Amino acid sequence: MDVRVFEAPAGERLDVAIAVALELSRTYAKDLVLGGYVQLDGQPVAKASTKLSGRELVSVVLPPPRPLRVEPENTPLDIIYEDDDLAAIDKPPGMTAHPTATVREGTVVNALLGRMALAKEKLFDPEDEDYRPGIVHRLDKETSGVMVVAKNDAAHRELASAFKKRLTEKEYIAIAVGTLEDDLYMDGPIGRHPHHGRKMTVGGNNPRSASTYFRVLARTREAVLVRAKPHTGRTHQIRVHLAHLGAPILGDSVYGKPSPLIARHALHAQRLSLPHPRDHHAITFSAQVPLDMVSAWVSLGGTWPPEGEPHL
Repeated sequence: MDVRVFEAPAGERLDVAIAVALELSRTYAKDLVLGGYVQLDGQPVAKASTKLSGRELVSVVLPPPRPLRVEPENTPLDIIYEDDDLAAIDKPPGMTAHPTATVREGTVVNALLGRMALAKEKLFDPEDEDYRPGIVHRLDKETSGVMVVAKNDAAHRELASAFKKRLTEKEYIAIAVGTLEDDLYMDGPIGRHPHHGRKMTVGGNNPRSASTYFRVLARTREAVLVRAKPHTGRTHQIRVHLAHLGAPILGDSVYGKPSPLIARHALHAQRLSLPHPRDHHAITFSAQVPLDMVSAWVSLGGTWPPEGEPHL
């Protein structure tokens, strides 16, 4: 067993201190903390954001290295559109966007590499822990719907720039437990939760501006079907904003609670518009709402509206 011990630097975050002391990526250092491989003065610690006083002794158990290379896979994937520069997919729920230090297979990247070339700038190397060729934006693992990837480096730069400059328009469909006004604009900066390192919250640590427009499409006695248009792209933005408004997404075990009606949070990226990386003309992709969300809504007593036709 490979155990590394070092004295804590004063005022530093735990994951940053581990990354620096052991020459690891911060992502991997955080995974070690969350995985229970780290102790402070002999006591387990589970928060990567823990601030160190400088008096602690940090102990890190390094698990046996996993093979890092990412392999192409013959995984079924719904390709909505493809040309020489980009591909748009309908990402199924339960699929991670790209590999991490602990997830090396079954991702969108694995599936795409099995059927096409992706942008591979020097930042992206199959041996990297955070290997993400072609990825210009992400959807949460349990979120379904439209996701665009770049197939060459020039397209990657253009698409990444479009997302950064907010030249894209995104529309989501969500089932929220509770009630909302018919039309609502939520402007609430989002930061890391001060007590739960894996959660985001309105306010929190180092908050960044975040705004979302919500429109109610249909109602039942206990839930609403909403269209969400985020104007920024913060982590978990729609989930955090709805939870803050008192109407968390159905099945969201992080910001609400699990539901017997659906095995994931009921959030779907239905439509994405952006400038094409080659000619900058607007192009729009859409993905019909999957049956698990439609079934959950019907079970709540709702009728599916024409604006969100189900995937049949």
